[in-house]
Amino acid sequence: MPDAIQKPCAVSFKTNPNSLEIRFSGDWVIGANFPELTDVLAAIKQAPPSISIGFFLDDLGRWDSLLLTDLIKILNTAQKHTISVDKTSLPESIQDLLALVYAVPEQHEVRIRTPRKWSTILQANLNRWQKELVDVVEFIGETALSAYDTFRGRSHFRSVDLWLHIQECGPSALPIVTLISLLVGLILAFVGAVQLSLFGAQIYIANLVSLGMTREMGGLMTAIIMSGRTGAAYAAQLGTMRVNEEIDALKTMNLQPMAFLVLPRMLALIVIMPLLCLYADLMGIIGGALVSINIFDVSVAEYVDRTIHAVKMKDFVIGFVKCAVFGVLIALSGCMRGMQCGRSASAVGDAATSAVVTSIVFIVVADSIMTIICNRLGI
Repeated sequence: MPDAIQKPCAVSFKTNPNSLEIRFSGDWVIGANFPELTDVLAAIKQAPPSISIGFFLDDLGRWDSLLLTDLIKILNTAQKHTISVDKTSLPESIQDLLALVYAVPEQHEVRIRTPRKWSTILQANLNRWQKELVDVVEFIGETALSAYDTFRGRSHFRSVDLWLHIQECGPSALPIVTLISLLVGLILAFVGAVQLSLFGAQIYIANLVSLGMTREMGGLMTAIIMSGRTGAAYAAQLGTMRVNEEIDALKTMNLQPMAFLVLPRMLALIVIMPLLCLYADLMGIIGGALVSINIFDVSVAEYVDRTIHAVKMKDFVIGFVKCAVFGVLIALSGCMRGMQCGRSASAVGDAATSAVVTSIVFIVVADSIMTIICNRLGI
C-alpha cells in the first residue's frame, strides 16, 4: 500500500486566566518540517506560577520520539518555573514513555565539567599533599608505638610469620636481583669504557663498576626491584585482608594489626635488604668483569686487583645503611597503602599501584639526601 499523505505538523498555544493550552496537530515524525517552540517556551516563562499547562492532541496524527523531545523541553521549562502540568490529556503510551524518562534522576556528575581555575587546582593538590603528609606521619607514629609495645612485651607477633616474610623477600628474590644487577654491571662497564678507552685506561673500568655498585647502584636497584616485587605484594596482601574484614577480626580478638601484620614485614625487609645489597654488588662486579675481560682485554688478576684497591669497607657500609633505610621505606609504603585500602577489588589494585609509586619516590628522595650528606662529610 502506498504511504499515507503526511500532514504538516504544527504547535499553538492559548493563554487563559488559569491555564495555558498547548495544542499539537499533524504528523510529528522524522522528515517533517518541525515548528519552533520558541514562542511556547517564552509563554511558559512569562506565565505566573498559579496557572496550569494542559495539552490538546485531538488533531495529532502520527508521532515518534521527536514529539517526546519537544514535550520534554516543555516539561523541563515548566518545572524550572514551578508551573504545574496536566498530563492526563496525553495518550497513555506517551505518558508511559515520559514516566520512563523521569524515572531515574539525571546524574549531574557525568556531565562534562568546565575547566577549573589553576588556583583551584593548585589548592586542591596542596590539600591532598597535606593530607598525604599527615597520613604518613601518623602511620610512622603508630608503627613506632607498636614496635615499642612489642619490645616491652605488651604486644607480639608470631616468629613463624617473620621467617616466612624473610623467605619471601630474600631467597625468593634472588633470581630477579641476579639478572638486574648483572645487567647493571654490564651497562656501567660499557658506559665507562666508552670514555676510558679514549685514554687507554680500560683497567679503571673495575674502579668505576665496583664503586658505582657498592655505593649507589647496587642498593638503589635492589630497592627498586623490591618496591615493585615486595612493596606491591604487602599492599595487596593487607588490602585483601581489609576487604575480607580480617583486620577487623584481629581487632576483635584484641590483637594489634600494626604489631601483628606490619612489624614482621618491616623487620624482614630491614634484615634482608643489606644482604641482597651485598649480593647485588657482587653480581654487578661480575657483570663488569665479563665486559672488561672479554671485550677490553683486561685480565682477571688486574680486574680483581683494581677492585680490591678501589673499594673500601666504608663503601660497603654506606651501601648497607642505604639499603636498610630503603627497606624501612618500602615496608612503610606497602603496609601503609594496604592498611589505607578501601573495601573493593579495584581499591586493592589502586593500593598496590600507589605503594610502588610511593616507595620509589621515597627511595629516590632518601638516596639523594644520604648522598649529599656523605659528600658533605667527605665519606
